[in-house]
Amino acid sequence: MILRQRPRGVIIIVMKLLEKLGELSLYYINQIGRMGIFLVLVCINIVKPPYYKISYVTKQIYLIGSLSIFVIVFTGVFTGMVLGLQGYNTLSKFGSEGFLGSAVALSLIRELGPVLTALMVTGRAGSAICAEIGIMRNSEQIDALECMAIDPHNYIMAPKFIAAIISMPLLTAIFDVVGIFGGYLIGVVQLGANEGAYFHSMYKNVEYNDVSMGFIKSLCFGLLVVWICSAKGYFVHLERKGGFGAEGVSRATTSAVVVSSVAVLVFDYFITSVLL
Repeated sequence: MILRQRPRGVIIIVMKLLEKLGELSLYYINQIGRMGIFLVLVCINIVKPPYYKISYVTKQIYLIGSLSIFVIVFTGVFTGMVLGLQGYNTLSKFGSEGFLGSAVALSLIRELGPVLTALMVTGRAGSAICAEIGIMRNSEQIDALECMAIDPHNYIMAPKFIAAIISMPLLTAIFDVVGIFGGYLIGVVQLGANEGAYFHSMYKNVEYNDVSMGFIKSLCFGLLVVWICSAKGYFVHLERKGGFGAEGVSRATTSAVVVSSVAVLVFDYFITSVLL
């Protein structure tokens, strides 16, 4: 009797595992489809009338871009200082302190500038975007807009997308400049590297392709962050763990920040492999 019951118990466990796996697969496939359709609808509404977006776009640029300047400057200065310190100690072992400027500049312009800027904006502005839209969904403000024949993709989402795409390259440029200045403070002022060599190596080795790669990355990251964060808030009621209420918004916001940060790092590799 025991030998007959064991295979049946194993089969039940396997079937439950397969059922759970199928449920998760269908959920994530549906989520990917929803987010893809959401992105297409927002992109269409960016160029679709009515064109009442200018004042909303400027407000979102202030919220996403201007209010992020302090954290970007603070992070950029200390990132450049760390690069200057580590780069000088490494290059001095080979007698190549003159290449410190190019090492700091290329590291910031090609990689650290766009990536760290995107991560900082995700933590400061992306979480706010997700929470704002999630609360609007929970309080039925989005449903009210739809009842008044106002497309939320046009009225709410499009200005945020435009503002993020405009703000991210500008914030990246600020990050790069203050990071190079931070490397100068440590490498030249504190450690005594040659000032002329610092800027000359930067002038000789930083090319247009390096700058363009950084700005392409910043544009892609800006779109990626605002897309994930706004979609997570818009579909907060469809989240697997969460739903309506404060707990649902908090879970969606946490998920948006985590997924956006991971997506930035993943896409950074793919963009680099394509443009390198």
